[in-house]
Amino acid sequence: MSATLIAMAVMLALIALEVPIAVAMLVTGVVGCLTVLGWSPTLFMVGETAFSTVNNYSLTVVPLFILMGNLINEADISRELYRATYRFVGHLRGGLAIATVLACAGFAAICGSSLATSAAMTRVAYPEMKRYGYSDALATGCIASAGTLGIMIPPSVALMVYGIMTQTDIGKLFLAGVLPGLLGALLYVGAVMVYTWLHPESGPAGERSSWQERLHSLRGIGSVVLLFGLVIGGLYGGWFTPTEAAGIGAAGAFAMVIARGRLTRKMLATVLRETVVTSTSLFFILIGALVLSKYITISGFTPWLGGVFQGLDLSAMQFLLIICAMYLVLGCFLESMSMLLLTLPIVFPLVVSYGIDPIWFGVLIVTLIEVALITPPVGMNVYMMASQIPSVPLNVVFRGASAFVAADVIRLGILLAVPAIALWLPSIT
Repeated sequence: MSATLIAMAVMLALIALEVPIAVAMLVTGVVGCLTVLGWSPTLFMVGETAFSTVNNYSLTVVPLFILMGNLINEADISRELYRATYRFVGHLRGGLAIATVLACAGFAAICGSSLATSAAMTRVAYPEMKRYGYSDALATGCIASAGTLGIMIPPSVALMVYGIMTQTDIGKLFLAGVLPGLLGALLYVGAVMVYTWLHPESGPAGERSSWQERLHSLRGIGSVVLLFGLVIGGLYGGWFTPTEAAGIGAAGAFAMVIARGRLTRKMLATVLRETVVTSTSLFFILIGALVLSKYITISGFTPWLGGVFQGLDLSAMQFLLIICAMYLVLGCFLESMSMLLLTLPIVFPLVVSYGIDPIWFGVLIVTLIEVALITPPVGMNVYMMASQIPSVPLNVVFRGASAFVAADVIRLGILLAVPAIALWLPSIT
């Protein structure tokens, strides 16, 4: 086992030297397999893994949902979602921040990307919050944190990758993410209310809208609700597979772009280029993770590690608490998707050996990844915010996000205590 531990240490060193995570995992997996299998079997295994990954029909769900999210982003849906939620809650103390959380939840339901959700809402919500005198900490912390809902509420790229890596039903994972995602949005609203109760000057109330204005604002989001209902309702009802749902979602998003008059040759080229770049990056990382996973399996590292945990005589809950602590620490240093793909080959076999439901575990892992997106020193959503609003210091954004990190920890505790929150919807399909 010493050779495997050395290989893992070398891989972490490569990552620390800013070698791309996909390259670090692939090099470690290939070199490890060479020491165990030799040249011919290793080269065949790497080639077969790469070919079977990109040639897998079920994996077309990834670029299709990414395309859907990019099209939705270009359709300027975020602005209408924000306007509608603002009409209902903008008059409350902290109402603009609450509206941001609710708009992020809605946008996440048709986007699937945390960074895209945060980027879109930064352009829409931050100027409004500054106009009403919101503090930079609350405004930026709220947007960066609420954007993480994009990684939980389906369609979620992280849940898709988890399902692919662990051979878990993606449709059921999507359903499992609905209630925890809504719970996260509710707790974020609570975090805003507590924050503005403690610091009333940070989130003054906005204007009160009439019921006529509120109802009129709902007209603009009807197509969004319809598309989400079609994609998720179709999955829930068993009318089509996740891949078919992704295709329908992408086609629906394209129709929305056309209907809103946003389609141009330049916009379409940008959307397709971003989709190709993101999809290619994910597939490259996935291939590296799969090759590393095969080396870990061949080396016998997983059974050895399982024996170590069995020797500790831990209960399933104690094991989960250790895993949660590990992910919270890793989240401070690794980018979220890299953290997921790097650890799953090692952790998931242990999860199975403890008899832990893989769907529930997937929701727990994605919740932990959400925390990683807003915790220093590598909080991707926070850095995205800083790049879009350079006038706000990084430490101010992290300070504003701290209240929402506390809300995420509470949500994690609730999910650990009540697994049915994640498992109820998948169980009735």
